[in-house]
Amino acid sequence: MIDQAAAKWLNFVVKYPKAILLLIVLALAVAVAGLPKLRLDASSDSLTLERDADLDYFREVSKQYDSGDFLVVTYSPNTPLFEDAALNTLNELHKELANIEGVTGINSILNVPLLYSPKLSLRDMAKEPRNLLDPGVDRALAKAEFLESPIYRKLILSPDGNTTALQLNLAVDLEYIRLVSARDDLRLKQKKQGLNAQEAAALKAVSAEFAVHKTKAEAAARARVQAVREVVGQYKSDAQIYVGGITMITADMITFIRKDLVVFGSAALLFMVFILAFIFRSIKFVVIPLVTCVSAVTMTLGIISWADWHLTVISSNFVALLLIIALAIIIHLVVRYREYAEEQPNWTQQQLVLATCQYMIKPCLYTALTTIVAFVSLVVSDIRPVMDFGWMMTIGLILAVVLAFVLLPAALVLLPRETVKPTSPAQQGKPFTAYCAVAVERLGRGILVISIVVLAVSIWGISRLQVENRFVDYFHDETEIHKGLSLIDQKLGGTTSFDIILAPEAATALLMASAASDEGSAAMNADGDDIDEFGGVDPFAQPAATEEDPFGDADPFNEQTPQQASIWMTVAGLQLIEQITDYLDALPEVGKVQSLATLYKVGKDINGSLNNFELALMEQALTDDVSQVLVAPYLDANNDQARITMRIIDTYPGLQRAKLVERIRSDLAAMDGVDIDHVRFSGLLILYNNMLQSLFSSQIVTMGAVFLGIGFMFLLLFRSLTIALVALVPNILAASAILGGMGLVGIPLDMMTITIAAITVGIGVDDTIHYIHRFKTELAIDGDYMQAMHRAHSSIGRAMYYTSVIIIFGFSIMVLSQFIPTIYFGLLTGLAMLAALSGALFLLPQLILLAKPFKVNAQ
Repeated sequence: MIDQAAAKWLNFVVKYPKAILLLIVLALAVAVAGLPKLRLDASSDSLTLERDADLDYFREVSKQYDSGDFLVVTYSPNTPLFEDAALNTLNELHKELANIEGVTGINSILNVPLLYSPKLSLRDMAKEPRNLLDPGVDRALAKAEFLESPIYRKLILSPDGNTTALQLNLAVDLEYIRLVSARDDLRLKQKKQGLNAQEAAALKAVSAEFAVHKTKAEAAARARVQAVREVVGQYKSDAQIYVGGITMITADMITFIRKDLVVFGSAALLFMVFILAFIFRSIKFVVIPLVTCVSAVTMTLGIISWADWHLTVISSNFVALLLIIALAIIIHLVVRYREYAEEQPNWTQQQLVLATCQYMIKPCLYTALTTIVAFVSLVVSDIRPVMDFGWMMTIGLILAVVLAFVLLPAALVLLPRETVKPTSPAQQGKPFTAYCAVAVERLGRGILVISIVVLAVSIWGISRLQVENRFVDYFHDETEIHKGLSLIDQKLGGTTSFDIILAPEAATALLMASAASDEGSAAMNADGDDIDEFGGVDPFAQPAATEEDPFGDADPFNEQTPQQASIWMTVAGLQLIEQITDYLDALPEVGKVQSLATLYKVGKDINGSLNNFELALMEQALTDDVSQVLVAPYLDANNDQARITMRIIDTYPGLQRAKLVERIRSDLAAMDGVDIDHVRFSGLLILYNNMLQSLFSSQIVTMGAVFLGIGFMFLLLFRSLTIALVALVPNILAASAILGGMGLVGIPLDMMTITIAAITVGIGVDDTIHYIHRFKTELAIDGDYMQAMHRAHSSIGRAMYYTSVIIIFGFSIMVLSQFIPTIYFGLLTGLAMLAALSGALFLLPQLILLAKPFKVNAQ
């Protein structure tokens, strides 16, 4: 059935080549028209799990605490930081950065309130706070406060006192959160229950609105980063300055993606020209394959553009990958065409083209289908960029196969017939693959032993695979991202955010006990048996306010003061938060920890001790500037939630995020007064850890899907369980070898390397199918398995060798990337292809010779 349909289609192509080429040109024109719509995405959302509940909660926390994204500018002056020259320059930089559109405020040593320089009293805290630029401020005391106070320690000044940071606060994009939440809710309902017509229309509308808003927001963010860099660039001669933050990383990643697309595409094209010219030494067999491959990539990019998909740092690799795989398909066709041209000197051009395409369409279709199965398996991953990569490669491969059997034959028919002079075996020389056949014949048992050893070592290596990796190591040492992240991480309190949100129920038992204790104390005081907790002061008395006593009118029990205060703004609540904060601060992996405990520590430092009444007075007396530092980021009064926020030191040796999170959860659960069921974790650490931990399960699911899918395809193709198993074993070994090798040398799984095993099997089975298809043809000649193996190695084995070498060297182009995981991806995939080729040339024929799965019908 396939043969008949293929024959009809190929006859049509050969009969009307000009019409076919015209249709291809029109399709290319439509694709090219969509390219301006092509969008790149390197946002943090693109590096998270699909529909991650923690991502929704992270957005909600950002909205609740108005904690938007921020940029960090590190400043290490050439002169001492606290001298006039450095501070004046820093002040000028501060002012210019504050004027950049989208920056809502800046926190730096210049404007944060000073509470210990010298130490203030509770009364003084009600006054306008001082900062470093105010006249008369003791800079030595201020420096000591930045280094040692509970507010600023490990946050705003490096331990050596030479580097400070300016935190550029950016507004929370509430519209983004609203739109993405509405879209994701409708998508989830569509997946689980289905949508009615009204809901489907709403999903379409909100998706379009979100796409427009996101495009504008990303453009504004990139412009903001560029503006920051332009301002910072003016001060490079006065100080060592780096820019850090998620927005900056996103902007740089977009640049990396663009460069990778250009570099990989250009390098792949140059490589293809060189390889084709070297192998075929014919202009037409350089131009036609090149046009075919580029057309497949262009059409795929057009589909992506019109469908409004985004290219990420992972899916952008599909360009080079598709060029290489498409080239491999073309080379198999051209090699077979030239064989026919040599064998059949009397055939016309049409006969040569038809014979070539009819012979190769089955193995090429089968190899394409199995490769597509491998890439489709990536869509079962929960990681959006990996899923998109799978779909893009699937579309690209379908187009590559179609164009190979449409554009190539149509173009060849319009050109003169290839003239190939028959060559004698002596002139041809012995191909490399012929020596491989000799090795199989002489060392067959040894090949099996080596394969078993490789499999055993690979299994051991796979058991050592890890997912922990440092984000800073994704970038070259000389990049600004790496330098800035390293400086912030090691000297300014860490880089990766991690929040702990305490609901009121988290400490209800402890606070109820405290309340009961307070009631008992009050009753004793009423009977006159003991001095009350305010030292004899009547809290209900309302002394008149004076200039010296700003608390005179403060009545914590009237309607204007928080009579129903948050349970966290009590001594018992703050003591619990302080206990948790001190525990977290002692962890070596944790940098700066911030919470309401800072307010409590400051109050105790200033007042000696605090009771609930004094605490209420202090809270009411805080100025807005001080409250924004000590209270607002850590208390959601509407929901009575407390927030403890910390930054993790990403460069800490041996950091294991999953174990750290579980250790903290376990230790909090063991603390007296903490109900862990009402404690939630959030922050970028949680999102990143979720993605990393999913890599193991995704790898298992992906590989399971690959082997099941390809095994099923083999059964359909070969109609024999024995042949299917024989064909599958070398590819399983190749995938296991590369994963095991990663485990042995300590290369962790990440979003890039997780795709290598599927790609290895997907491309590796191409060689397997081509070899088995040719082996059956050669076996039919004389029924001799050994001679069929030698002939197959000398014919199709040579094409397999060419294509595999092309793929291996093609992937090596990725070492030009600025993104380290892409470099690993290129090198490891090249090694995987070498393993797959070795399996196809050595293990596969040995298994065929042992199993003898084919019926012998010699001609």
